[in-house]
Amino acid sequence: MVETETYTVTGPDGDEDTFELPAGLVDVFSEQGEQKSKVISDVVVQTMAQQAHMLVHHSQGEVPADIQEMNAAAEELFEERFGEPLSEALGHSH
Repeated sequence: MVETETYTVTGPDGDEDTFELPAGLVDVFSEQGEQKSKVISDVVVQTMAQQAHMLVHHSQGEVPADIQEMNAAAEELFEERFGEPLSEALGHSH
């Protein structure tokens, strides 16, 4: 069996979730000297921004205003973190 590494995410209310990934997988996505927690948090920010984008721009029907606002905020946070707009990272815009 493949060895694993355990990570824990703590929410703003103090709730926690623990998960395992194959040992070395996070290293595949890291730059030299980058902390594993930074790699994991980058993936979370990227994934959440992409999922919010999908809800707003690729769903059928009307999207509630609060979801649209969350998407706009996620796009701003993505750009602050990665230095490029989400639309460029995704290769398309709306």
